[in-house]
Amino acid sequence: MRIPLRIIVFPEGDRQEIPHTLRFNQLVDINGNPIPLPLATTKMIAYRVFRITSESTRNEDITEYHLEIVRPAELTEFVR
Repeated sequence: MRIPLRIIVFPEGDRQEIPHTLRFNQLVDINGNPIPLPLATTKMIAYRVFRITSESTRNEDITEYHLEIVRPAELTEFVR
């Protein structure tokens, strides 16, 4: 039996397991949950998935979602 692991990797190197998959270039909050668009405000902590890596071990399929911080000026294009 293979165990799928999904992990978000923050810019500082911290790692956190999440129960769902993410897409490349998707905006997520600090817990790794997708942020629904359009945004109501730019006053939030948001990350973007900029790299996805996969690794298989004997019992696990590990998918890592590497995040980068999105600055408030960049979030303005997503505000309604």
